[in-house]
Amino acid sequence: MKLLGLMSGTSLDGLDIAFCEITNHGFELLAAETYPYDPQWVQWLSTLEKATAYQYALVDVELGHYMGKMVNRFRKDHPGPVDAIASHGHTIFHQPQLGLTTQIGDGDSIAAETGLPVVFNFRRLDVALGGQGAPLVPIGDRLLFGSYDACLNLGGIANISYETGDEKHPWREAFDVCPCNMALNLLARAAGKTYDKDGLMARHGKVLPQLLEQLDNLSYYRQPLPKTLGKEWFVDQFVPLIDLPQASINDLLCTSVEHIARQVSVAIKGKGIKTLLVTGGGAKNKYLAGRMQMLMPGCKISIPEENIIDYKEAIIFALLGYLRLNRKNNCLSSVTGASIDNCGGDVCIPPMK
Repeated sequence: MKLLGLMSGTSLDGLDIAFCEITNHGFELLAAETYPYDPQWVQWLSTLEKATAYQYALVDVELGHYMGKMVNRFRKDHPGPVDAIASHGHTIFHQPQLGLTTQIGDGDSIAAETGLPVVFNFRRLDVALGGQGAPLVPIGDRLLFGSYDACLNLGGIANISYETGDEKHPWREAFDVCPCNMALNLLARAAGKTYDKDGLMARHGKVLPQLLEQLDNLSYYRQPLPKTLGKEWFVDQFVPLIDLPQASINDLLCTSVEHIARQVSVAIKGKGIKTLLVTGGGAKNKYLAGRMQMLMPGCKISIPEENIIDYKEAIIFALLGYLRLNRKNNCLSSVTGASIDNCGGDVCIPPMK
């Protein structure tokens, strides 16, 4: 089955589209592109949690139409038959303890623009079943990247997954480790850049010990599994700590990188992880990768080819769509804490033209 996986992450880099052929035995990435958000979209998506209900509903629909138009543009550049679209959407609210998670980018609007079946709203069933609704990627880590002991994605939020069971009783654990590019890109934008290329700004800064201690002592890191992070937590708990006008951006970046590397090292400690696949935009941050390797000398960090770094999550959402359309579970209760493994996602089948 050939699917387009769509991913819009909290780092606000843009809309990732991955054209994949998914089979029972694996995947082939046929083509992939990222369509950066213009400043207006960045403004809307970064502040929508403060908007009115009317504005929220309107942007939800408008983002769906925008995503559909980007799919049509992608298909002109990469022609070929497509069976369906699987869209993560863009997370605005994520408070599973309240039974709440929302991803905008209306799937019906995507279907109306493209004329293709669309699978969307992947998280809500799991939350309704008492789970975190996240992370969703670990089932793809197991099925597509199972040769590694663990998979770490350094996106807007850093998350990790690994197997703890045996062959007869496989048990996947996963959780959000800490903020990553949400913090690093926020600081880089304060310096007039979209991101800290290769971590050069951080490399030229110094660690602020008091700030590092405050970040490491955030209560989230002491919570038991399952656990996930949302933008609300980042805005309320993390941003006030790094909002230090008297500190240089380089020092704030250096301290944030050290915090991320330390939290990742804590996450794998004592789990027998010897090989770690690292993807997401943060995998290109050479300074961050170096600090992680220094703090985890017994673990080999593997950074794959660029298409996998950039599009692993979009590829896995294509897989989640494939599983949903074939009525197979695409969400693991061992990861999310839901009452049962489940097959999440709404399906929109547009009328034949």
